[in-house]
Amino acid sequence: MQKVLIVAYYWPPAGGPGVQRWLKFVKYLPDFGVEPIVFVPENPNYPIVDASLLKEIPEGVRIIKEPIFEPHGLAALFSKKKTKRISSGIIQKHHKQSPMERLFLWIRGNFFIPDARKYWVRPSVKTISKLVRDEKIQTIITTGPPHSVHLIGMALKSRFAIRWIADFRDPWTGIGYHKKLKLTTSSKRKHKLLERQVLTTADKIVVTSKTTKREFEEITPTKIDVITNGYDGEKIIAPLDGKFTLSHIGSLLTARNPIVLWQVLQELCRENADFKAQLSIQLIGVVGDGVKESLARHQLNDSTTEFGYVRHSKVLELQAKSQILLLLEIDSEETKGIIPGKLFEYLNARRPILALGPENWEAGMIVLETNSGKRFTPKDKLDLKNVLLEWFTAFQKGKLTSGSEAIEKYSRRELTRKLANTIKWESS
Repeated sequence: MQKVLIVAYYWPPAGGPGVQRWLKFVKYLPDFGVEPIVFVPENPNYPIVDASLLKEIPEGVRIIKEPIFEPHGLAALFSKKKTKRISSGIIQKHHKQSPMERLFLWIRGNFFIPDARKYWVRPSVKTISKLVRDEKIQTIITTGPPHSVHLIGMALKSRFAIRWIADFRDPWTGIGYHKKLKLTTSSKRKHKLLERQVLTTADKIVVTSKTTKREFEEITPTKIDVITNGYDGEKIIAPLDGKFTLSHIGSLLTARNPIVLWQVLQELCRENADFKAQLSIQLIGVVGDGVKESLARHQLNDSTTEFGYVRHSKVLELQAKSQILLLLEIDSEETKGIIPGKLFEYLNARRPILALGPENWEAGMIVLETNSGKRFTPKDKLDLKNVLLEWFTAFQKGKLTSGSEAIEKYSRRELTRKLANTIKWESS
């Protein structure tokens, strides 16, 4: 069985979508003749923790841990709440940032390139070098963000005759929040340089969307494979909510605030007493202040329940019980290639998906291709309203269903088969 070393920052008990991708790949890789060895930090400062995911680590998998120094811990001594928010990727608009928050962002963007986990690179390279020699490992996979993890792969590639696959769960300089880091001209150049070095040094690149592939192809001739995120397990069987429940899973930050949806729901509540009585909005995860303000302004507070972060097993149950699942994204050119990990678990829940995001949004296209719901842009207010009313009528008759089809290719096992072929191609 071929040994592959996987270098990752996010690993249980980390919560959130970042940990799911490689937790599931590690689960299924042995089925395809690949033995995964996992290299992760020993004392990480995870912004979200879900201890229930520890039970999902495959029995017998080798996990090697290396201590990490993270300056987030020092910054938290001054403002733990703000530091945790920034490390989670939650960056408020400039006018809402305190002077301390602006200072943190400037320091984060210009002193810690590519990110605040950069101090893990040198000790990890040292430990892994011994492992490569002792275990005769020929293939290493790094997964980011944090993109500093890729610097580990690049350093090892320069030392050994190994094959290196760099997995990008998100873009690097092309991701939306990158512009909010208050980067100097010099820092922007450093990020671009490191990004190009990684993309041109790796033997193969793996990305989660076709859009990211096209962006990277402008930088590197290195072969790029698209392996999306996915879902695991069978459909959860649970009784549907008695109310007309619209559920959003994951962080709903202010920049992603679906104002047109709130407008439509407010109008439907005013025009239809039954709709108002039956409406239930469930927000599972972090909710931005701007979203809360919009809900209040559109008189939807009484219909809204905020759950905060809940364990993954509970998320699956809530999805299965919901009448409609909300997939929301910022309406911008930069977000067209973002495919949230939750989309694939939405598909497996087999409930109607309401996707609201930019024109030609890749995630919205998947919703249409699988016949799993409807896709809208913020300009489609009337169409959005008509579909919600149509779905509400079907709900009242007990006939609101999803026509999901051909979603099996997004199962974690099938995606791992694709990954194994990528790994074996490298070894051929």
